[in-house]
Amino acid sequence: MLRYLMMTATAATMLTTAASAESLRYATSRDVYGLDPHASSDSFTNIFTHHIYEPLVRYDADMKIEPALATSWEVLEPTRVRFKLREGVTFQGGEAFGADDVQVSLMRAVDPKSPLRGNLPGLTAVEIVDDLTVDLILDGATPLLNNYLTNIQIMDKGWLEAHNSVAPIDASQGEEGYTTNNANGTGPFALESRRPDALNVLVVNEGWWDTPQHNLTRIEHTPIGSDATRVAALLSGEIDLIEPAPLQDAGRIEGTDGVHMLQNPGLRSIMMGINMGESLVDGNVEGNPLKDVRVRQAMYHAINMDLIRDRIMRGKSRVTGSLIAPAVKGFSEEMDERLPYDPEMAKSLLAEAGYPDGFAFNLNCPNDRYVNDGDICQAMAAMLAQSGFEPRLVTEPRQIHFKKVDNHEVDVFMLGWATLPMLDGFSVLSAMLATKDGEYGTFTPNGYSNPKVDELTRAVAVEIDEEKRLALMEEALMLAKADVAWLPLHQQPLSWAARDTVEIPQAPDDLVRLWYATVTN
Repeated sequence: MLRYLMMTATAATMLTTAASAESLRYATSRDVYGLDPHASSDSFTNIFTHHIYEPLVRYDADMKIEPALATSWEVLEPTRVRFKLREGVTFQGGEAFGADDVQVSLMRAVDPKSPLRGNLPGLTAVEIVDDLTVDLILDGATPLLNNYLTNIQIMDKGWLEAHNSVAPIDASQGEEGYTTNNANGTGPFALESRRPDALNVLVVNEGWWDTPQHNLTRIEHTPIGSDATRVAALLSGEIDLIEPAPLQDAGRIEGTDGVHMLQNPGLRSIMMGINMGESLVDGNVEGNPLKDVRVRQAMYHAINMDLIRDRIMRGKSRVTGSLIAPAVKGFSEEMDERLPYDPEMAKSLLAEAGYPDGFAFNLNCPNDRYVNDGDICQAMAAMLAQSGFEPRLVTEPRQIHFKKVDNHEVDVFMLGWATLPMLDGFSVLSAMLATKDGEYGTFTPNGYSNPKVDELTRAVAVEIDEEKRLALMEEALMLAKADVAWLPLHQQPLSWAARDTVEIPQAPDDLVRLWYATVTN
């Protein structure tokens, strides 16, 4: 449920740097991975590129699916869905939008090399019926097809071919191409300039096919890694909107004239993945103790999430035993129950598993991706040590961290998951719990495999009956919970801050959609 923060301007909050009423200066803790909408599964990068590119269908301001570049769709048979495309749409470079652009874009996104391939499972081909009609050919019934499509943005085939960019790239592996720093979409804004890690400038697309709900003519996006510097830029009037706004600065922001916090419950669940491969990446024992469920249970009992919520998250997080938030389909109260904080039980389980003196392993976390991620991991390292473990804490920038995660170069690692773009528990099942196989298991921890979870996941993927589908999903999630396949921590809060001259909706998926923003003097 969206909540709108209505802000009114006052003379005391005139900006200290020149900016027109329609210019919005926006700062985040990090830069995007690039401007290629198919090069990363990172939700922040994908929502930023969504200002330039568009999907066939999209989420509206109330998180309901509506037409975008497609005007209608029809299930001709379980494995064939026909989409009618919008007429009269042009790319920002002047080229007409049509069926061939949809075909090359969707197949580019599901290429075996694409990091987005798991976000559109089941697509085997795109057949062109005519210039404004395509059939999506699936390997079976796909009840979440439109949910998937909200995240697959359409590129211009001719532009890709002209710049030798039809093949996908993987930003998580450090790959770059022409599409990394250049863009040509159909969306509400066009790229004016990009200086990686410094400044991204978008300008309004005057030829956009849709009726704007924003009044912006220009967006200046500045990555500011330092929380203190980002807040200072907001308070001084150099920046109009920041995301995230550090929880520890909420009181100071609220107490400053002309600015306000935007805080609501979020969907993103923060959790720890656990290496269950044959050996530890950085251990001091033979084999891998983490393969033993008793060791994983001990780790769970060792972490005091109530203390982390109260001390580090300023009481704003929601402690959870589930890998999905309550608003996501597939959630149940039973799966939300946590193992209790019990250091003595943790020590007992370690001893029972054959490790009374503990063992060493690496504990890898980003320090610039999630709310207070570095601080959370420091606290967990201390708690694990008190229960007999020997964690070797490694906190690194997100690019380094996630490259290690992708390459299974971690033992225990932090990950956040908001079930995007599906807003459905199948997102967790298919990407994080299924045995790695094609589009399945993209983020499944090394070595984890439960055949029953796999069976149920594939059943969920094609079950059209909603009641049956939810029952299958809950059963699979409960099996994975019993395995301690992941160690759930909390759902992190949404925390933005803006000047009182800015009006913007705050969606529970924590994605900033500036095409709904307005700026006033």
